[in-house]
Amino acid sequence: MRIVAATVLLGVVVALGACTAGAASPTADKVAVRGTATAGPTCPVERPGDSSCAPRPVAGATIVVQTGAGVEITRLTTAADGTFSVDLAAGDYRLVPQPVAGILGTADQVSVTVPASGSPVPDEILIRYDTGIR
Repeated sequence: MRIVAATVLLGVVVALGACTAGAASPTADKVAVRGTATAGPTCPVERPGDSSCAPRPVAGATIVVQTGAGVEITRLTTAADGTFSVDLAAGDYRLVPQPVAGILGTADQVSVTVPASGSPVPDEILIRYDTGIR
C-alpha cells in the first residue's frame, strides 16, 4: 500500500478518526477511504533512527470531506491514534483538515479519487500538521 502525503506549512501530520454524525454509512457501492493524521517535527534536532522524535498522532482533528466541486458532504474526527475512515461512493473528493488547538498550522488539503466498484481502493491518506519546531 502506497501512502499519499500532504505536507503542511508547520510540518505536522494529522490522523483522522471515526466519522461524526452525517457521515455515510457503509454500503456495497461505497469504498472505505482510510488515513492517518500526524504532527511533527517533535524534536528540534532529529536523528535518523531516533524513534523518540517520530511524528505523533493527532487525536480529535476535524477533517471536512468535500466533493470535487467543494460541496461539504461530511466531517470526520480523528481517533486517539490519529486514524480515520469514511465510506465514499465513486467520485472525486477533497479532505480539508481544520485547525487543531496546540498546533501552529493547518495541514494541506488532500485530493482523493474513489474508483468505481471492483477497482482497487485509494491509497492510505497521510495528513501532516507542522508543529513549527525547528
